[in-house]
Amino acid sequence: MKAPGYIGRFAPSPTGALHAGSLASALASWLDARAHGGQWLVRIEDVDTPRCVAGADQTILQQLERCGLRSDAPVLWQSQRSAAYQSALEQLLAQGLAYPCGCSRKDIEAAQGHATARHQAQTYPGTCRAGLHGKPARAWRLHLPALRQALTLPEHTDWHDRRLGPQSQDVAQAVGDFVLKRADGLWAYQLAVVVDDAAQGITHVVRGQDLTDNTARQILLQRALGLPTPAYLHTPLVLGANGEKLSKQNGAKPLDLSDPLAALSAAAEVLGLPAARGVVVQEALREWVGQWARLW
Repeated sequence: MKAPGYIGRFAPSPTGALHAGSLASALASWLDARAHGGQWLVRIEDVDTPRCVAGADQTILQQLERCGLRSDAPVLWQSQRSAAYQSALEQLLAQGLAYPCGCSRKDIEAAQGHATARHQAQTYPGTCRAGLHGKPARAWRLHLPALRQALTLPEHTDWHDRRLGPQSQDVAQAVGDFVLKRADGLWAYQLAVVVDDAAQGITHVVRGQDLTDNTARQILLQRALGLPTPAYLHTPLVLGANGEKLSKQNGAKPLDLSDPLAALSAAAEVLGLPAARGVVVQEALREWVGQWARLW
C-alpha cells in the first residue's frame, strides 16, 4: 500500500555499535518505509552526550551501509540542534505550558514519601508549579494541568499502535510533569525527539516495543507545540539470555557483520519474517519488503 508523503526514520543513540536488537529496529523501520513507497531517514540521537561513545556514530552508519540500509537524506545529529530545542522550550514557557523546577531527586522522593528504585521513573508531584520558593532552577518541566486546561484534553492520552492496537496512558499519574531540559543542562529525550520528528517531516514512527511508554508524553508535547502526530508501530524486541530486552547494559555484543545476510536474517526472524531466500543482501531486502507490505 502506497502512502504519499511517507517519511520514516531510524534514530540510534551512539552509545556503542549496533547490536542485534538495534538492527531489528533499523530493519523494521526501513522495510516499512520501502513497503509504503516512502523515504527512510537516519538521525543520530546524541543529545545525551555523557553516554555517547566517541566514533560510535560513524560505526553505526558503516554498519547500516554494510547491511544495505542507507538514509535517503543527509544524516541529522541532535547535538547540532540545541537552538531548535531552546526555541521550543521558549514557546512553551511563553504559553505558560512549562516552568522551571528546583527539585532534586531527594526532594521528589521526600514529596512521594518513599525512595524510588534506581531505574524506575519518578512521578513528579508538581512541587514547583507555583514557583521555586527561593530554590535555583535545576530543570524545566511540562505543565500538564495547564496543558490540559488550555487544549481541553482528557486525563488519558489515547492513541492507536499499528501492531499493539489501542493504547492509553494517564501521563499525570504515571509520570507527572516530565522534564524538558535536564538539571545538567542537557535536553531531555522527549523534547528533542518531538522537535526533530516535526522538523524532518516524520509521518510514521517504527521502533522497538520498549519505547511504547514514551508515546503518550510525545503526543502531549506535539499538541503543546502545535505539531503533527505520526502513526506509531512498536515492533517485537530481541531478548537476552535472561529474558529481558537485549541492550548494551544487558550484555549485548556488537553485530558480527562478517556475514551481513545472516545478521539481517536473524533480525527478520524477530519481526516475523521468513529467512532470506536470496543469496545477496539486496535480494533479501526486496523479498522482505513485499512480505512486510502484506503484514502491515
